[in-house]
Amino acid sequence: MENGVDKMRCPWCMGFQQYIDYHDEEWGVPVYEDNIHFEFLVLESAQAGLSWATILKKREGYRKAFADFDYKIVADFPESYLTELLSNPDIIRNKLKINAAVNNAKRFMEVQSQFGSFTDYIWDFVDGKVIDNALPNMKNAPATSQESDKLAKDMKKRGFKFLGSTTLYAHMQATGLVNDHLTSCFRYEEVKLLAK
Repeated sequence: MENGVDKMRCPWCMGFQQYIDYHDEEWGVPVYEDNIHFEFLVLESAQAGLSWATILKKREGYRKAFADFDYKIVADFPESYLTELLSNPDIIRNKLKINAAVNNAKRFMEVQSQFGSFTDYIWDFVDGKVIDNALPNMKNAPATSQESDKLAKDMKKRGFKFLGSTTLYAHMQATGLVNDHLTSCFRYEEVKLLAK
């Protein structure tokens, strides 16, 4: 097994070390910091139509291109820089997705000013508690939920782009609003202990 350790993992992460590390260290860990939420929103909106593995491989490119995911800087990206990004091979060169990241940075700050933090806003959709789906296998894993539907509807109303219910459910999984590690996965119990 990877790293010489015989551990049961969610099967989707097998393939390359970066994916395994992401699963073992980040995925499903409850996030209470706005900057990390913004990073995942940028990456997940870029993923639309692509695999998460593709985005993970470009994550460092995104970090450099998007000012270490500083939403205040991203919100003020000049048009000339956005044009430059279209020729950057280290990110997904899609004009709509790049523009969406800038738009979403502005909307993100509007949410912060209304709710105090984006964290407070998004955790309210799960009543401040991690949803534990206790999944026995991948075929039981949902792609959306009532909560992600409500979140997507609300965020769309607020002007966010490229963040539908499926994308936002993936965000909720990644940032630990939902624990969708399989019950057989070594991270399932570990992640459960991290919830506030």
